Formats: sequence, structure tokens, C-alpha cells
Amino acid sequence: MLLRFVLALALASAATAQTRPDIVVILADDMGYSDIGCYGGEIHTPNLDALAAGGVRMTQFYNTARCCPTRASLLTGLYPHQAGVGWMMKDLGHPGYRGDLNRNCVTIAEVLRTAGYRTYMVGKWHVTPLTNNANSKHNWPLQRGFDRFYGTIHGAGSYYDPNSLTHDNTQISPYADPEYTPDVYYYTDAISDHAVRFIEDHCQADETRDTRLFLYVAYTAAHWPMHALPKDIANYKGKYDQGYAAIRRARFERAKKLGVIDPRWHLSKQFGDWKAQEHKAWEAANMEVYAAMVDDLDQGIGRIVAALEEHGRLDNTLLLFLQDNGGCAEGVGRRGTKTRHDEPTLPPMKPEALQLDMIPKQTRDGYPVLRGTGVMAGPADTYLAYGRSWANVSNTPFREYKHWVHEGGISTPLIAHWPKGIASGRNGSLVAEPGHVIDIMATCVAVSGAHYPERFHGNEPITPMEGLDLIPAFHGKPLARDALYWEHEGNVAIRVGKWKAVAKYGEYKRDAWELYDLEADRTETNNLAAEQPERLAELKAKWRAFAEHARFLPVNGGRGTKRNRRKR
Repeated sequence: MLLRFVLALALASAATAQTRPDIVVILADDMGYSDIGCYGGEIHTPNLDALAAGGVRMTQFYNTARCCPTRASLLTGLYPHQAGVGWMMKDLGHPGYRGDLNRNCVTIAEVLRTAGYRTYMVGKWHVTPLTNNANSKHNWPLQRGFDRFYGTIHGAGSYYDPNSLTHDNTQISPYADPEYTPDVYYYTDAISDHAVRFIEDHCQADETRDTRLFLYVAYTAAHWPMHALPKDIANYKGKYDQGYAAIRRARFERAKKLGVIDPRWHLSKQFGDWKAQEHKAWEAANMEVYAAMVDDLDQGIGRIVAALEEHGRLDNTLLLFLQDNGGCAEGVGRRGTKTRHDEPTLPPMKPEALQLDMIPKQTRDGYPVLRGTGVMAGPADTYLAYGRSWANVSNTPFREYKHWVHEGGISTPLIAHWPKGIASGRNGSLVAEPGHVIDIMATCVAVSGAHYPERFHGNEPITPMEGLDLIPAFHGKPLARDALYWEHEGNVAIRVGKWKAVAKYGEYKRDAWELYDLEADRTETNNLAAEQPERLAELKAKWRAFAEHARFLPVNGGRGTKRNRRKR
């Protein structure tokens, strides 16, 4: 075993800088399939659009329907339950639902380090429940293969004062950080700026340009709360005054023209009646802020690309952009009516004080943080989500949302840009081959020359990769995939070729599965279960067999039914 590992290291070291790329993986948070311009959106995303024009777009790429399971899959190349993160950051008492990365998986950073890569991460970690300095850090980024880290261990929080903010292994206040002193602290910008800093530090230390870098950029945008800078919000003033249906229809038409959806598909059912909406100005403002958040994310990606180009590394960088789940229908902060205070009413926080709350009680200067329909989103003293109706727009043209494993919950853009590795004749191409976030690890291993280990962390047996190398698909070739599988909160699905069987939480227990031909009907509007019971039975049996293999069982981690069922 040792000899094999040493041989793999030697082979990786022998590969030249020209054949092995730098790798940058960028993950956005709580965004829908059609939010960015090159997938049909009206939001200004010129940098992502340029990457798509100079690379390829996958039109049938999937995540796991939720933030931390997707992160676990991306990092490990496994289905989330195999990595121990089938649900959220809570131990439910079953191997697939421990809420913490297990030791039978390895991260991309751990694997690429063995091939001589320097590894960096910025942004949201969210694969361990141990989020503060007093806890064990055994599953923090530096303990799971990263050389440098700036970001948050927790999964959500204020963009002006994020909780669990950490530099390497030390938690810090953004207002007492001598190394980063912007005029206004805004977390999306801090993520982008530190990504650029890590690139620049790497390039300055790597004078021979022989040491490759792996950079994982995990934005929290556009996860609630709806926080954005005034300069970005101003660009969308009045943009959404026409309401949900008009924006959704326009996205549907643009997506068809771009080719990222099939013109034969029907637009799924509309949620939300703009005419009946009592708080139109407030609703429109929430979406204006959401758009501004995505816009700022795109600006940051532009700075990352510019840094790679400035140092002569962009041409041989494999850059991947994707999203962790579909648009979010959660109603955080959307109930009640509150009005903003003219003056601070609470004592100010000290600059060095750590923010410990996901939903802060106050701003640094003493304003209470407010929620409700009287509060216009954007500033630090607000905490709102944009709601289900706008999430329905984000997920155009698909059904359902984050949490669910219908197409709206699991479909994501995947942009791949690598000038030296993807032929220029493929620029702007669309790839219809189905892919999954489990494929990121396999792709990174393939292009880096790394060896995926059988044992690691001492002598723990490592679960074999589930994903496939995507590079053939980027060149227009098929992937030899048998099936794709999902389970989250009791929402279950399997895709084999063009066929998908899916059931919602509760429906799975009642055996009310749905069946869709995704080639003809990816928007899942024509349930064929009654017409093809034998095909459905085959898919269900196949899902069950894999569920036993991949630790999906018990479905939903054995959580209770009534208290966990989401209202529809």
C-alpha cells in the first residue's frame, strides 16, 4: 500500500505544470437554475457569462437539494450520507446522518495535497456542527487538507457581521482584523478579496510556477438574509415591479433561446399572485436586493478571474461554477410588521467582540435587527428572505425548491472554463449529459494526476468515489453512468437515462411515487406512474438497493414525520 502511494506521488510530481491545471471551484448558495444571465436570468452577470462563452455549460447538472449535503458531496466525491451528512449539522444516530464529515471519506484538498497542490479555501464550510473556538476543530478546513482558510464554519448569518468568522484556525471579528480593513465590511466582498489574496500570495511564493493551486470559493450569496450594498441595489430599482409571473415568463423565453432548456417543455405551475400581493413595494424590494447580491458575487468572480489572468495562470486553470441547491422557499423574517428605528436603542458592540448568532440581535452600532413586512431589505439591521414566490422565479422553469428533489430543488448551472484543457472549438457549447456534484472530486483527481486513496487519516478504509470524471463530457462525449440518486428530508429520487422516479416526504411512505420522462418533460408536468407501473417498480427497487449501499436508510434519518413535514 505504501509503495503504491509513493508511486502515485512520484507520477504526480513528474507531471509538468503545462499538463496539470490550477483548479478553482466556485460554489454559490441558494440560487436557482435561471438566476444568472447565461441560463436565462435578467440579473447582470457578465463575468459568469464570459466564462460560459469561453468554456462549456452543462444543462443537466445536479446538486443534493440542500447546502451542507451538497458541500459534503462536493468535497468528498460521495453521496452525502456516505460522508455522514445526509441531513443537517445534527447527529440523528444513524451512520448516514451524523451531521459531521466522517473519517471514511477524504476531501479534494487532502487528495490534491498528495499530488503537490497548495490548497486554499474561502467562504462557507458548513460540514461540522462544531463551529466555535471552544469545540474540537478536527473537521475544520485546516484539519481536512486546506493550507489556508478565511470564512465561516457555520452555514448562515449577517453579511455585515458573520458569525463563526475564522482566519485559518482562529475566529475573529471583522471589525478587529488588522489584515483586512475595508471601508464597509460585506462578506461577499470579503470572500472575493481573500480569494484574490490567496492567489496573489501563492503566485508570489511560487516563482517557478511549478506548484499548482486548488482554490475552493464557497460564497454565501444569495442565501438569506437579503443583505446588499446600496450601490448594487440601485442598479435594480424598479426592475421587479411587474411581479413574479412576468419575470418568470421572460426568463423562460430567454432560456429557450439560449438552448439551456428544451422548447418542448412546459413552464411548471406559477406560485404567487402579484395582483393579490398586499405589499408589492416590499416584495419587489426583496428581489432587488437578491439580484444585487448575485450581481456582487459576479463582480467578485470577475476579480478572481482577473487575478489569475494577471499572473498568467488563467489559461491553465480549470474553473468550475455551480450552486448548492435550488432557490429557497423558506420564509425567514417575512412575518409581522416592524419599522426601523431612527436612532440606536442598544449599547454598541466592541470591535473585538465575536458575533455568535446566526440571526444577530443588533448591529455593531446598536440598532436592533428587525424582521417583517415594514422592513425594507438590504441594510445590516434587517434579516429577511425573499420568499417562495421569488424562489419559484429563480427556479424557472422547474418545480419545487431547496429541500425537495424535484428538478427545481436539485438543478444547477455548471460552467466549466479551461482554455488549455477544453478545445476552443467547444467555446460556448452546451452539454446535455447528466452530471452531479459527486463528479467534482473525480474530475479534480483526473486532471491533477492525484491518487484517490484506499486508506487515509491513519488506517481508516476510505469509501470509493461515486462520481465520474466530467472532462469527456466537456468534450461532447457520453459518461458511462448507471444512475443518479437522491434522498433529503424524506424526499427521494432516482434518475436512469431519461427516466426519473421521485417522491416527496410523506408520499414516499405512502408509495405515491411519480414517474417522468425528462427528455420530453423535465419540468415534471406529466406524471407517467399510472401508465408505466412496471418501469416505476424497477426504478423504485433500484433506488432501494442503492439506498442500503449508500447509507440513505432509514429515510429521513428516522426523524419524526409530523414535526418535520414542511407545509405546502
